Amino acid sequence: MKADITTYVRKCLTCAKVKAKHQRPSGLLVQPEIPVWKWNNITMDFVTKLSKSPQGYDIIWVIVDRLTKSAIFALMRENDPLEKLAKLYLKEVVARH
Repeated sequence: MKADITTYVRKCLTCAKVKAKHQRPSGLLVQPEIPVWKWNNITMDFVTKLSKSPQGYDIIWVIVDRLTKSAIFALMRENDPLEKLAKLYLKEVVARH
């Protein structure tokens, strides 16, 4: 019976017209702009929900240069203030590059 219903619905013109679209139609793929200089364009992400290290770190901050694909991994604690994040960025990224 299930197969009969599936076949009927698949062939039914009215069913095809009123069927809800669950996905937005995809557009054309767009090539991202290639950076012209290293460390001019970076991406960042956080790896969270890690078990605590003996020093109390439980987050890894990942910073990747889009041109060279080189990465910096910075250890952090979940309760570190935003000011520490800014200082770490200046020390690990800006000062090096």
